[in-house]
Amino acid sequence: MQTIQLYIEGQRVDMFKDESVTLTQSIQNIRDIAKIFTDFSRTFTIPASKTNNKIFKHYYNFNIEKGFDARTKKNAIIEINHLPFRDGKIKLEGVDLKNGVPYTYKITFFGSTVELKDLLGEDKLAILNLSSFDRDYTPGAIQTGLFADPTSSDIIVPLITHTRRLFYDSSSGHSHDDQFSGNLYYVGGGTHHHGVLWSDLKYAIRVAKIIEAIEVKYNITFSDDFFTSSNLPYYNLFLWLHRKKGSVESLDGLQSSLVNGFSNGVGEDSSMTDGSRLNILTSPSNITEYELTLTPATSDVYRVSVRKNGVQVYNSGDRTSTFSEINFLDAGIENAEYTVYIESASNINFTLVKWDISYRIPPAEPSSSTYSGSFNYVSTFKFDISQQIPDMKVIDFITGIFKMFNLTAFVDKVTNKIVVKTLDSFYSDGGYYDVSKYIVSDSSSVNLALPFREINLEFEDTETILAKQHGQLKGLAWAKESYTSGKELDGGIYNIKLPFSKVKYERLIDVDTNNDTTIQYGFFVDDNQDSYLGKPLLFYPIRQTGGTPISFRISETVETSYSSYNIPSNSLSLNPATSKVNINFSAENNEYTGEPDFTDTLFNVYYKEYLLSVFSEKNRLTKVTAYLPLRILLNYTLADRFVINGNSYKINSITTNLETGKSELELLNDL
Repeated sequence: MQTIQLYIEGQRVDMFKDESVTLTQSIQNIRDIAKIFTDFSRTFTIPASKTNNKIFKHYYNFNIEKGFDARTKKNAIIEINHLPFRDGKIKLEGVDLKNGVPYTYKITFFGSTVELKDLLGEDKLAILNLSSFDRDYTPGAIQTGLFADPTSSDIIVPLITHTRRLFYDSSSGHSHDDQFSGNLYYVGGGTHHHGVLWSDLKYAIRVAKIIEAIEVKYNITFSDDFFTSSNLPYYNLFLWLHRKKGSVESLDGLQSSLVNGFSNGVGEDSSMTDGSRLNILTSPSNITEYELTLTPATSDVYRVSVRKNGVQVYNSGDRTSTFSEINFLDAGIENAEYTVYIESASNINFTLVKWDISYRIPPAEPSSSTYSGSFNYVSTFKFDISQQIPDMKVIDFITGIFKMFNLTAFVDKVTNKIVVKTLDSFYSDGGYYDVSKYIVSDSSSVNLALPFREINLEFEDTETILAKQHGQLKGLAWAKESYTSGKELDGGIYNIKLPFSKVKYERLIDVDTNNDTTIQYGFFVDDNQDSYLGKPLLFYPIRQTGGTPISFRISETVETSYSSYNIPSNSLSLNPATSKVNINFSAENNEYTGEPDFTDTLFNVYYKEYLLSVFSEKNRLTKVTAYLPLRILLNYTLADRFVINGNSYKINSITTNLETGKSELELLNDL
């Protein structure tokens, strides 16, 4: 019999002597292959002792001010015989009373990886600090982005249009209908103007920079096993910054700029800003008063916009003099990040920008902090990424990336990093434990492992014009893979859907000569050729240098010619001899080459090996009972194999009574 020690926020908890704690672990369960699993225990009870009452601050008494907040999980550590076993979180489920007196607390333990969902919560991508990548939205800036090298630039402009169709016609003379069209053939001089208009394009940002911003925002660190610049299928991936269908607009249709002139602060708490963001996440919650002041040097018209976690919660309306408001937010300031934006058609120098925060934490005396500086507003239309990034939850973005590359995650006990690996890589790092002599021989079963007859892997949105036409003509969604064993099998259908758009791009031919050009573009409209919002779009930008010249329109009547530009692609390269990697699930005919030669699909590279073993007729789900010794309980990982009588097995799930060491094992024979 083993003894269990539980620590909550560093404080040891009193345990019942006869209370068993049962922990279940699974990294990738065959019954739900798209999910990442972690440790969790069944709810167990601990006594309402003096120690535990102190830890939970007499939770049963709702009259206590600033008591225990059971809505959030707390840091916890489980030890067995005073040896570290698992780090994680506990959640207080409730309190049982006998005769009006607290008797037991009900708690559940969760592994560390599940904390990621709790940490990110309902936050949207707009909350991330990506302001260093904001750019002017002008013809010159878009032109620079269109020609920027995506191997070294984290923000670029791809040849994806949100409204206007592009084509290439080099015929001499042009019809009336061709005037001001998207014909990319350049003709210098004259009064006939066509090409891609600069305002038909939008920026895109490297996905890796979003991942880095998530790490900074939530104070977490991902390992570099997958999230690394040397992993080009990940690092070369970009997100199109498309928040609304059609043309780019700022909030309220006005030009705006983030106020970044606040100081680091003086007073009791000088760490609440980083120059632009007022951080109330770690500051005292008892704010008694807050005041925002901005003093312009001129009487030009301007507006003050305040955003909470990237969403506007206040707009001052037109002002021409000093803005000074106290407690002006309807719901007051609460735990969040606040940013201030100036909106104006004029250049304005603000000689003073200041936050004053007053608060009191009884029994301490009232305290205050001041953050003041100056700010120079330049009236240039800014492509503000917090306004233009897709309206998507951070957790949904992360989950989409994990599903895309079949990633799994766990927390490294030593480094405290969130280790992110492909599932195949995770299993390849495992070791072996021979558990033959610990098996209870009279208790086992061998069952059918496969719960599905078919696995569908696809993108949630294939409604842009060419992708939809492909589905209508082929009877199968663009880039979708449906996997079966080729035999009549029992079971259900399992669907893995990525929360992203999948566009079918178009390589343009010269309609006059029928020759291929080096131009490929994305037409992000619906099948009626109307502007379309859709889901967030991930793609690979590929820089064409010395290619077919394109006509780039600086205005309706002024254009210039360029032979270097960024085209969007579903493949990492345009040459399968260089790389066969692509971000389709199926090996479709490549839009650029016209051939199905980019065979390193998401399915083939990241899913096939695991699913081949799942669908194998030799695959079995073996259930056995074992009494595992401490040397195994304290050291095994879910990447390890258990060896029983010479046969090797992967761990599908393991449920262990930590007190007795009795474990119920679900094992997959290692094929």
